Amino acid sequence: MKKVIDLRSDTVTKPSEEMRKAMCAAEVGDDVYKEDPTVNLLEEYAAELLGKEAALYVPSGVMGNQICLNVLTSPGDEVICEKDSHIFQYESGSPAALSGLQLSLVEGDKRGIFTADQIEPLIRPESAYYMARTKVVEIENTHNRAGGTINPVENIKAISELARKYNLAMHLDGARIWNAYVETGVKPSEYAAYFNTVSVCLSKGLGAPVGSIIAGTKEMIKEAFRVRKAWGGGMRQVGILAAAGLYALKNNIERLKEDHLKAKKFAELLAENKFIKIDTSLVETNIVMFSPLRVPADDFILKCKEKGLLLGAGKVGVIRAVTHMDVDNEDIIESAKIIEQIA
Repeated sequence: MKKVIDLRSDTVTKPSEEMRKAMCAAEVGDDVYKEDPTVNLLEEYAAELLGKEAALYVPSGVMGNQICLNVLTSPGDEVICEKDSHIFQYESGSPAALSGLQLSLVEGDKRGIFTADQIEPLIRPESAYYMARTKVVEIENTHNRAGGTINPVENIKAISELARKYNLAMHLDGARIWNAYVETGVKPSEYAAYFNTVSVCLSKGLGAPVGSIIAGTKEMIKEAFRVRKAWGGGMRQVGILAAAGLYALKNNIERLKEDHLKAKKFAELLAENKFIKIDTSLVETNIVMFSPLRVPADDFILKCKEKGLLLGAGKVGVIRAVTHMDVDNEDIIESAKIIEQIA
């Protein structure tokens, strides 16, 4: 049977043998009663990594982001975010549907990065009772739709200073903050220090099968625990899954650098093809965005699938490839060859 190379996302990774052993051996209890010892260990360890008072294990990154936005706001409030942010593009309208929020969109640069100067004019005056109330500034780091790009900590600091000036909260969608850390050396806790709430994924490049962590103050997490239950996210003997997340945090963060090297190698190979448009300077972590010049992107993805290469869609006309622990350097070379044949 022909091998299939799956570059659609780093969510397609499967647990390693060592991770499966940790899951099998996990001590469990009822997490809704806060009696699952493995979940408790995971939350304590994650809170420490992120420099926050407390943390909460949730089923998904979307739920993590949405719980954080919910506890920071009231219905009718407004959240400032980048126009290609995950909470706007890929979370099914949840800010409006679940929390009665509207989003104010900022045009970031090609890396999906916006500045304090850009968002200050968007902050609504408190005296304008007839307008939505600006309550939160949200930043995604790394930025998925921009190609896994890293928001510099200096820029985040400047935005946080503006947020404090106007008494606004800050939320970090740090689904791939681990990738930002291994590429820059800036610790997750350093990034997280500028935010009231943080959401991070365990099921992408870290290789766990499911789950995310949200972190903040003890009071915030207490309210988040209530919202998680209300939204159906309370789980029972979930230590079996939490053990995978704990293993991932302790063993799989530093190895993300390998994924970045594979992505950069892949981008270099694609850049040699005159029928492919790619900006290699945007390949900072494990996501590669490119556009075929002679074949429509949707058709290109289908033709690659027929040859055993799975790719994802980005913006209109753009294809996304994501490297991860379940693809090796030979897979990268083979993927580039398939793309060359089709381009």
